Amino acid sequence: MRKHLLVSSGARRAFTFVLAAAGAGLFWGLDLPLPVLFGPMAFCLAGALLHAPLKGFGQVSVAARTILGVAVGASITPAVVAELPRMALSVALIPVFIGLIALVGVPFFRRVWGFDAPTAYYAAMPGGLQDMVIFGTEAGGNPRALSLVHATRVLIIVTLAPFILTHFYGAPLDNPIGAPAADLPLHELALMVVAAIVGWKGAERLGLFGASILGPLILTAVLSLTGMLHFRPPAEAILVAQFFIGCGIGVHFLGVTWGELTRVVAAGVTYVLVLALLAAAFAGVVTTLGLGQQVPAFLAFAPGGQAEMTVLAIVTGADLGFVVTHHLARIVLVIVGAPLVAGIIARRRRD
Repeated sequence: MRKHLLVSSGARRAFTFVLAAAGAGLFWGLDLPLPVLFGPMAFCLAGALLHAPLKGFGQVSVAARTILGVAVGASITPAVVAELPRMALSVALIPVFIGLIALVGVPFFRRVWGFDAPTAYYAAMPGGLQDMVIFGTEAGGNPRALSLVHATRVLIIVTLAPFILTHFYGAPLDNPIGAPAADLPLHELALMVVAAIVGWKGAERLGLFGASILGPLILTAVLSLTGMLHFRPPAEAILVAQFFIGCGIGVHFLGVTWGELTRVVAAGVTYVLVLALLAAAFAGVVTTLGLGQQVPAFLAFAPGGQAEMTVLAIVTGADLGFVVTHHLARIVLVIVGAPLVAGIIARRRRD
């Protein structure tokens, strides 16, 4: 790590970009699935584990997520809104899903892996990575352990989900992600840029969680529902979002030690299997009761990151509204409950 301090941030970011681009190029040349997501993710992960001088892209990566917010918002049409009552029953399963995760996950991290109480709780909760690290740290948890557990969760879910989708659900991963930019009206492209920037920064000022996705989503949905926007972001923009998401997942493992690999990361890997079983069970209930189709139900309950699941919903052609509604419900419930649990943990510590 000290060697990294001798290399400027700009040089490290340049190296990270070249490494990620090489990964994307190789995966594309080998015709592997989602090359612009998995190529950068694989190469940056390898670089991080080898302690290469990598560095994330900061606000550039955050800005890339606004593209996904615009993509989801543009998919919210009057026809989708009319379907919201149909989703109510499956969304109602989300609190039960989170409750079971807490009942299983917290003792799993406490008793099996020896985590302290706040770290165990926030490691178990499938909220946003940054949110869980921030809340967990404020509650007295270990930020490094939380970061690695959640990065491992996202990494494995994003890696396994395409395999499950293609081999168990027969879902192709070649759905058109968007029309080329040259085919879209210039005024709609301009509206998308405005919605992305204004929505992102406006949501940040209001203190909304997931501002880079939720803000653009809300503003773009308004434009879509009022008939001002008729297209999703162009394919080139979606590819840019995939690229930076892949980089971000890999770079999260920068500086990981052997001790962390054998304890914290191993705990995260094992826990993902537990989460996967719970998610599969709930997705099965949703499809059995006729509350949703198989692929959207799987993506709706898969405990990956909101941005990553949005990408998979786009490339499979799944119902974006259904998938995102469930993930928003999960994240809202986890984040709303986080301060309450933090207070309970703090009181117990004082006692």
